[in-house]
Amino acid sequence: MTTFVDRVELHVAAGNGGHGCASVHREKFKPLGGPDGGNGGRGGDVTLVVDQSVTTLLEYHHSPHRKATNGKPGEGGHRSGKDGTDLVLPVPDGTVVLDKRGNVLADLVGQGTTYVAAQGGRGGLGNAALASARRKAPGFALLGEPGQTQDIVLELKTVADVALVGYPSAGKSSLISVLSAAKPKIADYPFTTLVPNLGVVTAGATVYTIADVPGLIPGASQGKGLGLEFLRHVERCSVLVHVLDTATLESDRDPVTDLDVIEAELTEYGGLENRPRVVVLNKVDIPDGQDLADMIRPDLEARGYRVFEVSAVSRHGLKELSFALAEIVAAARAARPKEEATRIVIRPKAVDDAGFTVIREDEGFYRVRGEKPERWVRQTDFNNDEAVGYLADRLNRLGVEDELMKAGARAGDGVAIGPEDNAVVFDWEPSMAAGAEMLGRRGEDHRLEAPRPAAQRRRDREAERDEASREYEDFDPFA
Repeated sequence: MTTFVDRVELHVAAGNGGHGCASVHREKFKPLGGPDGGNGGRGGDVTLVVDQSVTTLLEYHHSPHRKATNGKPGEGGHRSGKDGTDLVLPVPDGTVVLDKRGNVLADLVGQGTTYVAAQGGRGGLGNAALASARRKAPGFALLGEPGQTQDIVLELKTVADVALVGYPSAGKSSLISVLSAAKPKIADYPFTTLVPNLGVVTAGATVYTIADVPGLIPGASQGKGLGLEFLRHVERCSVLVHVLDTATLESDRDPVTDLDVIEAELTEYGGLENRPRVVVLNKVDIPDGQDLADMIRPDLEARGYRVFEVSAVSRHGLKELSFALAEIVAAARAARPKEEATRIVIRPKAVDDAGFTVIREDEGFYRVRGEKPERWVRQTDFNNDEAVGYLADRLNRLGVEDELMKAGARAGDGVAIGPEDNAVVFDWEPSMAAGAEMLGRRGEDHRLEAPRPAAQRRRDREAERDEASREYEDFDPFA
Protein backbone atom coordinates (compact mmCIF):
# COMPACT_ATOMS: atom_id res chain seq x y z
CA MET A 1 0.00 0.00 0.00
CA THR A 2 1.33 3.43 -0.97
CA THR A 3 2.45 5.44 2.07
CA PHE A 4 4.39 8.21 0.31
CA VAL A 5 2.98 10.45 -2.41
CA ASP A 6 4.83 13.50 -3.70
CA ARG A 7 2.59 14.56 -6.60
CA VAL A 8 -1.19 14.89 -6.67
CA GLU A 9 -3.86 16.68 -8.66
CA LEU A 10 -6.22 18.56 -6.38
CA HIS A 11 -9.65 19.95 -7.23
CA VAL A 12 -10.53 22.82 -4.90
CA ALA A 13 -13.76 24.80 -4.72
CA ALA A 14 -14.36 27.78 -2.48
CA GLY A 15 -17.73 28.44 -0.88
CA ASN A 16 -20.42 30.48 -2.60
CA GLY A 17 -21.54 33.75 -1.13
CA GLY A 18 -24.98 33.85 0.47
CA HIS A 19 -27.79 35.76 -1.24
CA GLY A 20 -28.99 39.03 0.17
CA CYS A 21 -32.51 39.22 1.56
CA ALA A 22 -35.33 41.42 0.20
CA SER A 23 -37.56 42.10 3.19
CA VAL A 24 -39.75 44.93 4.49
CA HIS A 25 -40.27 45.49 8.19
CA ARG A 26 -43.82 44.63 9.14
CA GLU A 27 -45.25 45.59 12.50
CA LYS A 28 -48.68 46.55 13.72
CA PHE A 29 -49.36 50.28 13.40
CA LYS A 30 -46.12 50.73 11.38
CA PRO A 31 -47.13 50.31 7.74
CA LEU A 32 -43.97 52.03 6.49
CA GLY A 33 -41.37 50.13 8.44
CA GLY A 34 -38.81 50.26 5.64
CA PRO A 35 -36.50 47.61 4.18
CA ASP A 36 -34.75 45.34 6.67
CA GLY A 37 -33.19 42.61 4.52
CA GLY A 38 -29.74 41.52 5.70
CA ASN A 39 -26.63 40.79 3.67
CA GLY A 40 -25.49 37.31 2.69
CA GLY A 41 -22.41 35.77 4.26
CA ARG A 42 -19.06 35.39 2.52
CA GLY A 43 -18.09 31.98 1.15
CA GLY A 44 -15.16 30.17 2.74
CA ASP A 45 -11.68 30.19 1.18
CA VAL A 46 -9.52 27.15 0.43
CA THR A 47 -6.03 27.83 1.80
CA LEU A 48 -2.85 25.75 1.67
CA VAL A 49 -0.65 26.07 4.78
CA VAL A 50 2.81 24.59 5.30
CA ASP A 51 2.88 22.22 8.27
CA GLN A 52 6.27 20.65 8.96
CA SER A 53 4.63 17.72 10.73
CA VAL A 54 3.17 16.67 7.37
CA THR A 55 5.65 14.79 5.17
CA THR A 56 3.54 13.41 2.32
CA LEU A 57 0.61 14.31 0.06
CA LEU A 58 -1.01 10.93 0.62
CA GLU A 59 -4.17 12.40 2.16
CA TYR A 60 -4.94 14.35 -1.02
CA HIS A 61 -4.15 11.34 -3.18
CA HIS A 62 -7.06 9.47 -1.59
CA SER A 63 -9.47 12.44 -1.48
CA PRO A 64 -8.56 14.98 -4.17
CA HIS A 65 -11.84 16.95 -4.12
CA ARG A 66 -11.98 19.64 -1.43
CA LYS A 67 -14.67 22.29 -0.93
CA ALA A 68 -15.19 25.06 1.59
CA THR A 69 -18.61 25.82 3.03
CA ASN A 70 -21.03 28.34 1.55
CA GLY A 71 -22.10 31.57 3.17
CA LYS A 72 -25.60 31.69 4.64
CA PRO A 73 -28.25 33.94 3.07
CA GLY A 74 -29.36 37.10 4.82
CA GLU A 75 -32.64 37.31 6.69
CA GLY A 76 -35.17 39.94 7.60
CA GLY A 77 -34.73 42.13 10.64
CA HIS A 78 -31.25 43.27 9.44
CA ARG A 79 -29.82 39.82 10.17
CA SER A 80 -26.77 39.09 8.03
CA GLY A 81 -25.94 35.55 6.99
CA LYS A 82 -23.07 33.64 8.59
CA ASP A 83 -19.79 33.55 6.72
CA GLY A 84 -18.65 30.20 5.34
CA THR A 85 -15.85 28.37 7.15
CA ASP A 86 -12.43 28.57 5.51
CA LEU A 87 -10.93 25.21 4.55
CA VAL A 88 -7.27 24.97 5.62
CA LEU A 89 -5.25 22.20 3.93
CA PRO A 90 -1.87 21.37 5.55
CA VAL A 91 0.90 20.55 3.06
CA PRO A 92 4.55 19.51 3.55
CA ASP A 93 7.37 22.03 3.57
CA GLY A 94 8.65 22.43 0.01
CA THR A 95 5.33 21.96 -1.80
CA VAL A 96 5.09 23.62 -5.22
CA VAL A 97 1.64 24.61 -6.50
CA LEU A 98 1.15 24.49 -10.28
CA ASP A 99 -1.78 24.95 -12.63
CA LYS A 100 -2.86 22.40 -15.22
CA ARG A 101 -0.44 23.87 -17.79
CA GLY A 102 2.53 23.51 -15.46
CA ASN A 103 2.86 27.20 -14.51
CA VAL A 104 4.10 27.73 -10.96
CA LEU A 105 1.48 29.48 -8.82
CA ALA A 106 3.28 29.30 -5.46
CA ASP A 107 6.37 27.76 -3.87
CA LEU A 108 5.54 27.01 -0.24
CA VAL A 109 8.69 26.88 1.85
CA GLY A 110 8.79 27.59 5.57
CA GLN A 111 6.48 26.80 8.45
CA GLY A 112 3.20 28.69 8.23
CA THR A 113 3.55 29.83 4.61
CA THR A 114 0.08 30.14 3.08
CA TYR A 115 -1.49 30.30 -0.36
CA VAL A 116 -5.16 30.91 -1.10
CA ALA A 117 -5.94 28.32 -3.77
CA ALA A 118 -9.59 29.34 -4.19
CA GLN A 119 -11.27 32.48 -2.90
CA GLY A 120 -14.77 32.45 -1.52
CA GLY A 121 -17.55 34.40 -3.20
CA ARG A 122 -18.86 37.67 -1.84
CA GLY A 123 -22.17 37.74 -0.11
CA GLY A 124 -24.98 39.65 -1.78
CA LEU A 125 -26.29 42.89 -0.31
CA GLY A 126 -29.76 42.91 1.19
CA ASN A 127 -32.34 45.50 0.24
CA ALA A 128 -31.61 47.46 3.44
CA ALA A 129 -28.08 48.15 2.15
CA LEU A 130 -29.43 49.06 -1.31
CA ALA A 131 -31.92 51.64 -0.04
CA SER A 132 -31.25 55.27 -0.98
CA ALA A 133 -33.04 58.61 -0.99
CA ARG A 134 -34.49 57.79 -4.42
CA ARG A 135 -35.11 54.07 -3.92
CA LYS A 136 -36.46 53.95 -0.37
CA ALA A 137 -37.78 50.39 -0.41
CA PRO A 138 -35.99 48.22 -2.99
CA GLY A 139 -37.95 45.16 -3.94
CA PHE A 140 -34.82 43.15 -4.69
CA ALA A 141 -31.48 42.09 -3.24
CA LEU A 142 -28.15 41.12 -4.79
CA LEU A 143 -27.20 37.50 -5.27
CA GLY A 144 -24.12 35.99 -3.69
CA GLU A 145 -21.15 35.39 -5.99
CA PRO A 146 -20.02 31.84 -6.72
CA GLY A 147 -16.74 30.79 -5.16
CA GLN A 148 -13.66 30.14 -7.26
CA THR A 149 -12.95 26.63 -8.48
CA GLN A 150 -9.51 25.52 -9.57
CA ASP A 151 -7.65 22.38 -10.57
CA ILE A 152 -4.12 22.52 -9.21
CA VAL A 153 -1.15 20.17 -9.06
CA LEU A 154 0.87 19.79 -5.85
CA GLU A 155 4.47 18.65 -6.17
CA LEU A 156 6.65 18.00 -3.16
CA LYS A 157 10.32 18.94 -3.46
CA THR A 158 12.19 17.85 -0.36
CA VAL A 159 13.80 20.69 1.57
CA ALA A 160 17.23 19.26 2.40
CA ASP A 161 20.78 20.64 2.56
CA VAL A 162 22.52 17.46 1.38
CA ALA A 163 21.29 14.91 -1.18
CA LEU A 164 22.75 11.41 -1.42
CA VAL A 165 22.64 10.10 -4.99
CA GLY A 166 23.89 6.89 -6.50
CA TYR A 167 23.00 3.49 -7.87
CA PRO A 168 20.54 1.26 -5.99
CA SER A 169 22.26 -0.74 -3.20
CA ALA A 170 25.22 1.66 -3.13
CA GLY A 171 24.70 2.08 0.61
CA LYS A 172 22.84 5.40 0.75
CA SER A 173 20.24 4.18 3.24
CA SER A 174 22.92 2.66 5.48
CA LEU A 175 24.89 5.90 5.35
CA ILE A 176 21.95 8.11 6.31
CA SER A 177 21.02 5.71 9.12
CA VAL A 178 24.43 6.10 10.80
CA LEU A 179 24.86 9.82 10.11
CA SER A 180 21.43 10.68 11.56
CA ALA A 181 18.59 9.18 13.54
CA ALA A 182 16.68 8.19 10.38
CA LYS A 183 15.56 4.56 10.20
CA PRO A 184 15.17 3.68 6.51
CA LYS A 185 14.53 0.17 5.24
CA ILE A 186 17.82 -1.61 4.49
CA ALA A 187 18.09 -4.87 2.57
CA ASP A 188 20.44 -6.66 0.19
CA TYR A 189 18.41 -6.16 -3.02
CA PRO A 190 18.01 -3.25 -5.46
CA PHE A 191 15.31 -0.60 -5.04
CA THR A 192 14.92 -1.32 -1.33
CA THR A 193 14.30 2.42 -0.83
CA LEU A 194 11.11 3.50 -2.56
CA VAL A 195 10.70 6.94 -1.00
CA PRO A 196 13.11 9.76 -0.10
CA ASN A 197 14.39 9.49 3.48
CA LEU A 198 15.24 12.55 5.54
CA GLY A 199 17.65 12.76 8.45
CA VAL A 200 19.07 15.53 10.64
CA VAL A 201 22.83 15.66 11.22
CA THR A 202 24.60 17.70 13.90
CA ALA A 203 28.27 18.47 13.23
CA GLY A 204 29.68 20.93 15.75
CA ALA A 205 27.58 24.10 15.67
CA THR A 206 26.01 23.26 12.31
CA VAL A 207 22.78 21.35 12.01
CA TYR A 208 21.71 20.29 8.54
CA THR A 209 19.31 17.87 6.85
CA ILE A 210 20.35 15.04 4.60
CA ALA A 211 18.14 13.22 2.08
CA ASP A 212 18.50 9.83 0.44
CA VAL A 213 17.21 10.04 -3.14
CA PRO A 214 16.37 6.55 -4.44
CA GLY A 215 16.16 4.93 -7.80
CA LEU A 216 18.85 6.53 -10.02
CA ILE A 217 19.88 4.26 -12.88
CA PRO A 218 20.82 4.90 -16.54
CA GLY A 219 17.85 6.61 -18.19
CA ALA A 220 16.42 7.93 -14.90
CA SER A 221 15.93 11.43 -16.34
CA GLN A 222 13.81 9.86 -19.10
CA GLY A 223 11.58 7.94 -16.71
CA LYS A 224 13.39 4.65 -16.15
CA GLY A 225 13.48 3.16 -12.68
CA LEU A 226 12.35 5.56 -9.96
CA GLY A 227 14.68 8.40 -10.91
CA LEU A 228 12.40 10.78 -12.77
CA GLU A 229 9.83 10.50 -10.00
CA PHE A 230 12.31 11.55 -7.31
CA LEU A 231 14.89 13.70 -9.09
CA ARG A 232 12.87 16.79 -8.14
CA HIS A 233 13.84 16.14 -4.52
CA VAL A 234 17.46 17.16 -5.18
CA GLU A 235 16.57 20.57 -6.62
CA ARG A 236 16.67 22.44 -3.31
CA CYS A 237 19.85 20.84 -1.90
CA SER A 238 23.08 22.75 -1.30
CA VAL A 239 25.48 19.87 -2.00
CA LEU A 240 25.29 16.59 -3.92
CA VAL A 241 27.01 13.52 -2.47
CA HIS A 242 27.82 10.70 -4.89
CA VAL A 243 27.78 7.43 -2.96
CA LEU A 244 29.87 4.87 -4.88
CA ASP A 245 29.86 1.18 -4.10
CA THR A 246 33.46 -0.09 -4.03
CA ALA A 247 32.38 -3.67 -3.29
CA THR A 248 29.78 -4.21 -5.98
CA LEU A 249 29.18 -7.79 -7.05
CA GLU A 250 28.19 -6.83 -10.60
CA SER A 251 31.06 -7.51 -12.99
CA ASP A 252 29.94 -4.95 -15.58
CA ARG A 253 30.04 -2.01 -13.13
CA ASP A 254 32.79 0.03 -11.54
CA PRO A 255 32.57 3.13 -9.30
CA VAL A 256 33.97 5.60 -11.84
CA THR A 257 31.51 4.51 -14.51
CA ASP A 258 28.67 4.73 -11.95
CA LEU A 259 29.72 8.30 -11.20
CA ASP A 260 29.74 9.24 -14.90
CA VAL A 261 26.31 7.69 -15.46
CA ILE A 262 24.71 9.51 -12.51
CA GLU A 263 26.33 12.80 -13.53
CA ALA A 264 24.95 12.37 -17.04
CA GLU A 265 21.45 11.85 -15.64
CA LEU A 266 21.76 14.93 -13.42
CA THR A 267 22.93 16.99 -16.39
CA GLU A 268 20.04 15.70 -18.49
CA TYR A 269 17.58 16.66 -15.75
CA GLY A 270 19.11 20.17 -15.63
CA GLY A 271 19.42 22.96 -13.08
CA LEU A 272 22.07 21.29 -10.88
CA GLU A 273 25.28 22.34 -12.61
CA ASN A 274 26.37 24.84 -9.95
CA ARG A 275 25.91 22.54 -6.93
CA PRO A 276 29.13 21.41 -5.22
CA ARG A 277 29.86 17.70 -5.43
CA VAL A 278 31.39 15.30 -2.92
CA VAL A 279 32.33 11.69 -3.64
CA VAL A 280 31.94 9.02 -0.96
CA LEU A 281 33.62 5.67 -1.51
CA ASN A 282 31.46 3.36 0.56
CA LYS A 283 32.03 -0.17 1.95
CA VAL A 284 35.79 0.17 2.44
CA ASP A 285 35.49 -2.22 5.40
CA ILE A 286 35.59 -5.01 2.81
CA PRO A 287 39.20 -5.80 1.70
CA ASP A 288 38.39 -5.71 -1.99
CA GLY A 289 36.49 -2.45 -1.45
CA GLN A 290 39.50 -0.79 0.18
CA ASP A 291 41.78 -1.94 -2.65
CA LEU A 292 39.43 -0.54 -5.30
CA ALA A 293 39.10 2.73 -3.37
CA ASP A 294 42.91 3.13 -3.30
CA MET A 295 43.00 2.58 -7.07
CA ILE A 296 40.33 5.09 -8.14
CA ARG A 297 40.84 7.81 -5.55
CA PRO A 298 43.69 9.58 -7.43
CA ASP A 299 41.59 9.67 -10.62
CA LEU A 300 38.61 11.20 -8.79
CA GLU A 301 40.75 13.79 -7.02
CA ALA A 302 42.32 14.69 -10.36
CA ARG A 303 38.81 15.55 -11.57
CA GLY A 304 38.44 18.04 -8.71
CA TYR A 305 36.23 16.00 -6.36
CA ARG A 306 36.63 15.87 -2.61
CA VAL A 307 36.80 12.16 -1.85
CA PHE A 308 35.96 10.42 1.44
CA GLU A 309 36.40 6.75 2.25
CA VAL A 310 33.71 5.56 4.64
CA SER A 311 32.08 2.45 6.01
CA ALA A 312 28.58 2.44 7.43
CA VAL A 313 29.36 -0.81 9.27
CA SER A 314 32.64 0.11 10.98
CA ARG A 315 31.80 3.88 11.11
CA HIS A 316 35.13 4.60 9.43
CA GLY A 317 35.42 8.15 8.04
CA LEU A 318 31.93 9.25 9.06
CA LYS A 319 33.05 12.06 11.36
CA GLU A 320 35.28 13.63 8.72
CA LEU A 321 32.46 13.36 6.17
CA SER A 322 29.84 14.94 8.44
CA PHE A 323 32.06 17.92 9.31
CA ALA A 324 33.07 18.43 5.67
CA LEU A 325 29.42 18.51 4.63
CA ALA A 326 28.65 20.91 7.48
CA GLU A 327 31.38 23.23 6.19
CA ILE A 328 29.94 23.25 2.67
CA VAL A 329 26.38 23.75 3.93
CA ALA A 330 27.44 26.65 6.18
CA ALA A 331 29.23 28.31 3.26
CA ALA A 332 26.17 27.89 1.06
CA ARG A 333 23.91 29.40 3.72
CA ALA A 334 26.23 32.36 4.16
CA ALA A 335 26.29 32.97 0.40
CA ARG A 336 22.51 33.12 0.11
CA PRO A 337 21.02 36.60 -0.12
CA LYS A 338 19.38 37.69 3.09
CA GLU A 339 15.62 37.50 2.99
CA GLU A 340 13.98 40.86 3.45
CA ALA A 341 10.55 41.46 4.83
CA THR A 342 7.90 41.57 2.13
CA ARG A 343 7.20 45.15 1.18
CA ILE A 344 3.58 46.12 0.76
CA VAL A 345 3.25 47.99 -2.53
CA ILE A 346 0.07 49.96 -3.10
CA ARG A 347 -0.63 50.73 -6.75
CA PRO A 348 -3.69 52.98 -7.01
CA LYS A 349 -5.65 52.93 -10.23
CA ALA A 350 -5.38 55.84 -12.62
CA VAL A 351 -7.99 58.56 -12.20
CA ASP A 352 -9.36 57.95 -15.70
CA ASP A 353 -9.37 54.16 -15.36
CA ALA A 354 -13.00 53.06 -15.52
CA GLY A 355 -12.09 49.42 -14.87
CA PHE A 356 -13.68 48.02 -18.03
CA THR A 357 -13.17 47.83 -21.77
CA VAL A 358 -15.58 47.74 -24.72
CA ILE A 359 -14.50 45.56 -27.65
CA ARG A 360 -16.21 45.53 -31.03
CA GLU A 361 -16.19 41.89 -32.10
CA ASP A 362 -18.51 41.99 -35.11
CA GLU A 363 -20.85 44.24 -37.00
CA GLY A 364 -23.49 45.21 -34.49
CA PHE A 365 -21.99 43.15 -31.64
CA TYR A 366 -19.90 44.42 -28.71
CA ARG A 367 -18.37 42.79 -25.64
CA VAL A 368 -17.81 44.48 -22.27
CA ARG A 369 -15.02 43.10 -20.07
CA GLY A 370 -14.15 44.34 -16.60
CA GLU A 371 -14.20 43.29 -12.97
CA LYS A 372 -17.08 45.53 -11.91
CA PRO A 373 -19.53 44.90 -14.78
CA GLU A 374 -18.96 41.14 -14.66
CA ARG A 375 -19.39 41.05 -10.87
CA TRP A 376 -22.56 43.12 -11.06
CA VAL A 377 -24.01 40.74 -13.66
CA ARG A 378 -23.28 37.74 -11.43
CA GLN A 379 -25.05 39.47 -8.55
CA THR A 380 -28.20 40.34 -10.51
CA ASP A 381 -31.42 38.36 -10.22
CA PHE A 382 -32.73 38.49 -13.80
CA ASN A 383 -36.12 37.22 -12.66
CA ASN A 384 -36.69 40.55 -10.91
CA ASP A 385 -37.36 43.51 -13.21
CA GLU A 386 -36.30 46.07 -10.63
CA ALA A 387 -32.98 44.28 -10.12
CA VAL A 388 -32.34 44.37 -13.87
CA GLY A 389 -33.18 48.07 -13.92
CA TYR A 390 -30.79 48.64 -11.03
CA LEU A 391 -28.07 46.86 -13.05
CA ALA A 392 -28.76 49.17 -16.00
CA ASP A 393 -28.45 52.21 -13.73
CA ARG A 394 -25.13 50.99 -12.33
CA LEU A 395 -23.70 50.33 -15.79
CA ASN A 396 -24.84 53.75 -16.93
CA ARG A 397 -23.19 55.47 -13.95
CA LEU A 398 -20.00 53.52 -14.59
CA GLY A 399 -19.88 54.90 -18.13
CA VAL A 400 -20.59 51.74 -20.10
CA GLU A 401 -23.23 53.42 -22.27
CA ASP A 402 -20.89 56.31 -23.10
CA GLU A 403 -18.16 53.90 -24.15
CA LEU A 404 -20.59 51.91 -26.28
CA MET A 405 -21.61 55.09 -28.07
CA LYS A 406 -17.96 56.02 -28.64
CA ALA A 407 -17.36 52.56 -30.08
CA GLY A 408 -20.16 53.09 -32.59
CA ALA A 409 -22.92 51.01 -31.01
CA ARG A 410 -26.49 51.81 -31.97
CA ALA A 411 -29.78 50.92 -30.35
CA GLY A 412 -30.55 47.28 -30.96
CA ASP A 413 -26.96 46.10 -31.30
CA GLY A 414 -25.98 43.02 -29.35
CA VAL A 415 -23.89 43.54 -26.19
CA ALA A 416 -22.29 40.77 -24.14
CA ILE A 417 -20.91 41.27 -20.64
CA GLY A 418 -18.38 38.66 -19.55
CA PRO A 419 -16.17 36.01 -21.17
CA GLU A 420 -17.29 34.00 -24.19
CA ASP A 421 -18.09 30.86 -22.23
CA ASN A 422 -20.17 32.62 -19.57
CA ALA A 423 -21.61 35.93 -20.72
CA VAL A 424 -24.93 37.73 -20.51
CA VAL A 425 -26.10 38.87 -23.96
CA PHE A 426 -28.80 41.49 -24.52
CA ASP A 427 -30.00 44.06 -27.06
CA TRP A 428 -28.67 47.46 -26.08
CA GLU A 429 -31.22 50.20 -25.55
CA PRO A 430 -29.68 53.52 -24.43
CA SER A 431 -31.39 55.05 -21.41
CA MET A 432 -30.92 58.76 -20.88
CA ALA A 433 -32.91 58.87 -17.64
CA ALA A 434 -32.63 56.69 -14.59
CA GLY A 435 -33.84 56.90 -11.03
CA ALA A 436 -36.80 56.38 -8.77
CA GLU A 437 -39.06 58.36 -11.08
CA MET A 438 -38.67 55.51 -13.61
CA LEU A 439 -39.91 52.84 -11.20
CA GLY A 440 -43.40 51.45 -10.77
CA ARG A 441 -44.41 48.97 -8.10
CA ARG A 442 -41.79 47.28 -5.97
CA GLY A 443 -39.95 44.65 -7.97
CA GLU A 444 -40.90 46.15 -11.36
CA ASP A 445 -39.23 48.47 -13.86
CA HIS A 446 -41.46 49.63 -16.69
CA ARG A 447 -38.43 50.40 -18.88
CA LEU A 448 -38.19 46.68 -19.52
CA GLU A 449 -41.78 46.58 -20.76
CA ALA A 450 -41.37 49.44 -23.23
CA PRO A 451 -41.54 48.73 -27.00
CA ARG A 452 -38.27 47.53 -28.52
CA PRO A 453 -37.91 49.22 -31.92
CA ALA A 454 -34.38 47.87 -32.29
CA ALA A 455 -35.55 44.28 -32.13
CA GLN A 456 -38.29 45.06 -34.66
CA ARG A 457 -35.73 46.73 -36.90
CA ARG A 458 -33.53 43.66 -36.78
CA ARG A 459 -36.46 41.42 -37.64
CA ASP A 460 -37.27 43.69 -40.61
CA ARG A 461 -33.68 43.38 -41.87
CA GLU A 462 -33.86 39.61 -41.62
CA ALA A 463 -37.16 39.61 -43.52
CA GLU A 464 -35.62 41.75 -46.28
CA ARG A 465 -32.70 39.32 -46.62
CA ASP A 466 -35.08 36.38 -46.82
CA GLU A 467 -37.14 38.15 -49.50
CA ALA A 468 -34.00 38.95 -51.50
CA SER A 469 -32.94 35.31 -51.29
CA ARG A 470 -36.28 34.12 -52.58
CA GLU A 471 -36.18 36.60 -55.47
CA TYR A 472 -32.71 35.37 -56.41
CA GLU A 473 -33.84 31.76 -56.37
CA ASP A 474 -36.89 32.56 -58.53
CA PHE A 475 -34.83 34.58 -61.03
CA ASP A 476 -34.55 32.86 -64.45
CA PRO A 477 -31.87 34.47 -66.66
CA PHE A 478 -33.23 32.71 -69.81
CA ALA A 479 -36.78 33.92 -69.37
